[in-house]
Amino acid sequence: MEHCATKVRCAGCRLRSVSGAFTHLDGRRRGHPGRSPGGGCEGAIVWAPCEEEPSAECGTLAVPIDWSKPNGPAIDLALARRKATDSAARIGSLVINPGGPGGSGVEAAYGAPGFFTEELQRHFDIVGFDPRGVGRSHPVICSASVYNQMPYAVMTSQADFDKWIAYAKRLRRDCRARTGPLYDHVDSVDVARDLDAIRAALGEEKLTYYGISYGTLIGQMYAELFPHRIRALALDSNMDHSLGVKAFLDTEAATVEDAFDEFVAWCDSESACALHGQDVRAVWERLLAKARSGELYYPGVTDRPMTEVQVLWQGVLGTEGPAWQLLSEMLRALDGGPLPEWVPPLPGRQPVTGEVAQLPTAILCEDYNLRVRNYREYAALLRSSGRLAPDMRLNPMPIEDLPVCLGHPTTNPQHRLRYTGSTPLLLGNSLHDPSTPYLWSANVARRLGPKAVLLTYEGWGHRIYGKDECSTVPIDNYLMSLTVPPHGFRCPVGGRAEAKVKRQPEVWPTDPLPWGGSLATPPFSRPSTARTSG
Repeated sequence: MEHCATKVRCAGCRLRSVSGAFTHLDGRRRGHPGRSPGGGCEGAIVWAPCEEEPSAECGTLAVPIDWSKPNGPAIDLALARRKATDSAARIGSLVINPGGPGGSGVEAAYGAPGFFTEELQRHFDIVGFDPRGVGRSHPVICSASVYNQMPYAVMTSQADFDKWIAYAKRLRRDCRARTGPLYDHVDSVDVARDLDAIRAALGEEKLTYYGISYGTLIGQMYAELFPHRIRALALDSNMDHSLGVKAFLDTEAATVEDAFDEFVAWCDSESACALHGQDVRAVWERLLAKARSGELYYPGVTDRPMTEVQVLWQGVLGTEGPAWQLLSEMLRALDGGPLPEWVPPLPGRQPVTGEVAQLPTAILCEDYNLRVRNYREYAALLRSSGRLAPDMRLNPMPIEDLPVCLGHPTTNPQHRLRYTGSTPLLLGNSLHDPSTPYLWSANVARRLGPKAVLLTYEGWGHRIYGKDECSTVPIDNYLMSLTVPPHGFRCPVGGRAEAKVKRQPEVWPTDPLPWGGSLATPPFSRPSTARTSG
């Protein structure tokens, strides 16, 4: 789909018209973005009203598929922008990313008025982009016929493991054939280089950025690569790119169990809970057992029973907001009670219709080496998760993705961050985040060094911006005036700040993508008829 009438290839500062003719913007080549300070094509993006959202502007920017070959084949990145509401007070461009991998920054820009405070919108053009391999930016695609043969995510034998190894290889071969050479170049280092090209094309000397969840990994890689081109970097609910496969799965299991414990405690104390007065853990165990026996069906889905993993997804999605009220109503409904007013879509990876399926998991596979040698090692990982999460057993997000990544080349493997810049960085996380553990943000802040400040929200859910006044205003102040809270700053639930903000409504995420496609995209989304809860 075209989103504007012109495209720009920043590598050569060339403008392409709808007719396909090329001309140099100024008759000479400039420094390539990411290779020389301030290089790129300042102001080169040509904006036009978005077809899908005319109140926003859209454009495209061409970047090389392989950054080691800057003049080689290119792809177009899709961008969307909402201009600052007060041109006299404008500071510059705020580039945003909602996470995923797979979340759409274009959609995030569309929904920015319902997410960011009015004060922040006064001062910044809010610019979102679909990262390479995602959405409108040449997505990673696979044949639906191959994708739909995907085995059940949880393996129970060496035969299952062998089946997954063979399938993952076949899927990867098919996806690469469908996607083309870009398939090998979608890791977060590549995206960070794209981000610097966007900065240059926007005419910004330095980058101002806000990323959520997997979008924080893009920001972390940017901080490593371009430490002196940062004006402000706000990273909300961080990925930890230093963890091996066991630590990764263990921390994910522990954090989703903690979030589930918080939900159970709320149900025990609040009469509003649809399961108040019942043994919530017993209801939960009953549903898991029924799913294992193939006797549990999701409301409105009659062609196949729910899997145990899809039950576990309820525990993740219902605590991300958190949407505890809706979660209690969904568990009651699955246990034979009445349906809630709004039933979310069935979660988890499922068969697709049409000819192709998108697979943003390839991005995760290139960023994280999730090597597992055999079923014995895999089973030990599951047992470890089960010890840490007696109710949840495991976190379904990484467990659904891990088999896809078996045998996959990792181009940006885990490593300890190294930040050499002088610009203060702001990180944030809630204590009871079911998806990106608080420990991850604490680790990242420590590894980034003394210039990184961690804002701790003493509450629940994934993402802290919009949760409370004192978890939002410090981020606004940092992005606008570059002031950071003191080290060790903690925001209590209901905490106040020097300016009032509108609390964001909590939603039950409906996008099945992991780590931010499901976690962060809904808060940015345009209004829908979906009921909010929590």
